[in-house]
Amino acid sequence: MSESPVLRDHFWEHYPLSALSGAEWEALCDGCGRCCLHKLEYEDCGEIDYTDVACKMLDTDTAKCRDYPGRKTHVPDCVQLTPENVGAINWLPPTCAYRRLNEGRGLPRWHPLLSGDPASVQRARISVIGRVLSETEVNEEDIEEHVIHWVKMR
Repeated sequence: MSESPVLRDHFWEHYPLSALSGAEWEALCDGCGRCCLHKLEYEDCGEIDYTDVACKMLDTDTAKCRDYPGRKTHVPDCVQLTPENVGAINWLPPTCAYRRLNEGRGLPRWHPLLSGDPASVQRARISVIGRVLSETEVNEEDIEEHVIHWVKMR
């Protein structure tokens, strides 16, 4: 049995994103699955709409990637967040811990690092569990019919 990684106490309050260990970086993810939803970007105005269509690798019952370590093999354009690129990714939802910390905001009270309970994300209605379809179930030409408004950009 492997040991849990060591996380510094309240690391998100004391260290910049660039100073986090790999385990701390991964622990910031609340597991909501919103970043795995297909988005539509309107070239004329730059606005972004989320859809209820998830990447084929997202297990819609758990909001977990089916092969997180190997996801880029299955989805070559999957974006890997890093301390260097998080500020440039304009489609991260405002609830995202990476975005919030990069913008100088703290973690929301429902975040598992504060609540101690991964299920708090679903209770807060942040998780995509039970709210999305896999891209394998949707015709690409119908994606505009799947725009949702429960993920806000601001």
